[in-house]
Amino acid sequence: MTNTNIQLISTISEDNKLTLSLQDIDMPQPNADEVVIRIEAAPLNPSDLAVMFSAADMTTAAQSGSENKPAITADIPAQFMPAVKVRVEKAIPVGNEGAGTVIAAGSSPAAQALMGKTVAVIGGGTYRQFKCANVQSCLELKEGTTAKEGASSFVNPLTALAMVETMRAEGHKAIIHAAAASNLGQMLNRICITDGVDLINIVRKEEQERLLRDMGAKYVVNSSSETFLTDLTVAIIETGATIAFDPIGGGQLTSDILNCMEVAAARDMKEHSVYGSDTFKQVYIYGALDRGPITLNRNFGFAWGVNGFLLFNALGKLGTKTAMAMRKRVADEITTTFASHYTHEVSLQEALQLQSLAAYSKQATGEKYLITPQK
Repeated sequence: MTNTNIQLISTISEDNKLTLSLQDIDMPQPNADEVVIRIEAAPLNPSDLAVMFSAADMTTAAQSGSENKPAITADIPAQFMPAVKVRVEKAIPVGNEGAGTVIAAGSSPAAQALMGKTVAVIGGGTYRQFKCANVQSCLELKEGTTAKEGASSFVNPLTALAMVETMRAEGHKAIIHAAAASNLGQMLNRICITDGVDLINIVRKEEQERLLRDMGAKYVVNSSSETFLTDLTVAIIETGATIAFDPIGGGQLTSDILNCMEVAAARDMKEHSVYGSDTFKQVYIYGALDRGPITLNRNFGFAWGVNGFLLFNALGKLGTKTAMAMRKRVADEITTTFASHYTHEVSLQEALQLQSLAAYSKQATGEKYLITPQK
């Protein structure tokens, strides 16, 4: 077994600088319930970029370091430093999930059972060559599944499943999803088709509309269309959707969704009420593609909620039994329902090149990057 191990870290200094760099670390030694995984593939998700970039202004990014040990530095506006003070001078390992081969295992039966297996892992710091993880953080992949196929086994698949389970748990019957042509959106579309759940997909481009319709999506509405609000309202009337998940966050899309839900609900009202309909309308915001303020134009009565949606919090509410069933489904369907497609693969060194960073930081639909630490 090799003695070299490299990880990608994000550090904020006292002088308002973010530095992304590669750090030499020791080869891990597993405790009884742990395994050492040779990380072969790890996706670049929006949640990873939030850790990598923090509050830095990436338009100020500059290249430094050497070919083997490149680094990126960027400025953090002074007004954001108080919000990140707990991170100052701490080397934060990056990467929420990944997959690879178990090359060493602790003494417990559960750890030994994973020896030599291909597993997916969650828990942070996956942008490294070798990672030690508790067996409970690992998902054994079906025989024949590659690390690349299993690299995105947690964040997107479990988030999509958690959306459906949250809909059921809260008594809703159909879902609205924004930025729906994303990798996660395509997974959610496949889940809903399989499970017989009506899903209204909101996109902003005609090619995204075609993509989802070709996948079998029944309800696709385009937010850049002049008839968007009418189209969305009609789809809500047909499906009865009263829960939505929005990764955009800023702007007024959340408000538009609530208002269209209210228009749909008000059709069944026998008498006018200054408080609006009594149909409860829920929007969960699970991303920040737009970091601007959330604007709510209050035309949707008083029966509504806008909340944050974080996977780990949602799993806690859904309970262990549901979460374990979700994980099993992901492992069983990782090459079908939960398949991820990557347009670019980069090494740890290539991930810290300005050209690569400029591309994957756009978070463009249909452009998904995969880090291959062994490359």
